[in-house]
Amino acid sequence: MSQRHVTRWPIIGALVVGAVAAYPLVWRERCLTWGATPDEAHGEIAGDEYLPDADLISTRAIEIDAPAAVVWPWLVQMGSGRGGAYTYDWIENLFGLDMHSADHILPEFQRLDVGDAMPVGANGPRLRVVVLEPERALVVQSEDERWVWAFSLRQSGGSTRLVSRNRIRLAGMSPALRLGYSLVMEPGSLLMERKMLLGIKTRAERLAAGQGVADA
Repeated sequence: MSQRHVTRWPIIGALVVGAVAAYPLVWRERCLTWGATPDEAHGEIAGDEYLPDADLISTRAIEIDAPAAVVWPWLVQMGSGRGGAYTYDWIENLFGLDMHSADHILPEFQRLDVGDAMPVGANGPRLRVVVLEPERALVVQSEDERWVWAFSLRQSGGSTRLVSRNRIRLAGMSPALRLGYSLVMEPGSLLMERKMLLGIKTRAERLAAGQGVADA
């Protein structure tokens, strides 16, 4: 190994340590509230009551140039073996989640009721629908009651604000595991959820424009 490469490692290490140290102070709030206005990030939405004492809350949002009636079908058909999650399928499937994001509305998966399951792979958490207000709110909760995932749709004119909120209970984790979750899972969730929101936006706007099919 050359001297140049040897001297680079302390610099790289210092940069990594600096980034980790800066995350809670500089980046964490942005990571957990990507796309959301202050009112959206800190306001109440349907589903908050199912896990009021959550240890971790993320609220991310996106503006969609389509009415809520066009956005809603993409949410209803989500799940493995259904419409997928509109994110990076290859990453989801590394964990065996069997996600294949649809680029069109699937009529066979447009029926959803309170109590129904939203599948997340054979070995994933079992999510049950707890709130279903067509074109307004869809909330699912894991059967162990440690995770609540809520979608809120707020239409203004011909556009819709889609808000996605995750509430997670971390009780029982050691301090080291909680730190690891914060530094790894939180940025990872932003990567996946940002792609999901953008995926729904692209699909809904194409459908609203009469093109029907969106890029996968």
